[in-house]
Amino acid sequence: MAYKVGPKGQVVIAKEARERLGVRPGWIAVQRLVGDHLEVYFFPPQHEHSLKGRLAGKIRRPLSDTELQRAREQAWTDRE
Repeated sequence: MAYKVGPKGQVVIAKEARERLGVRPGWIAVQRLVGDHLEVYFFPPQHEHSLKGRLAGKIRRPLSDTELQRAREQAWTDRE
């Protein structure tokens, strides 16, 4: 798979590679120059791993920051 670098320095990440790695739009790409090549690491956005993000599909209205903090504290209390 060879792709031409675009005028803004952008490079296409092949669909096969994205699918194999599970990379989706919105993920963070971290680049690291190693010798004569570039390594790229992909990380999902933080909101997919947050409590507020995980509960988004299960609540009827958005939680305020205060309500979310109370839910966190209650979850830790219930855990003990």
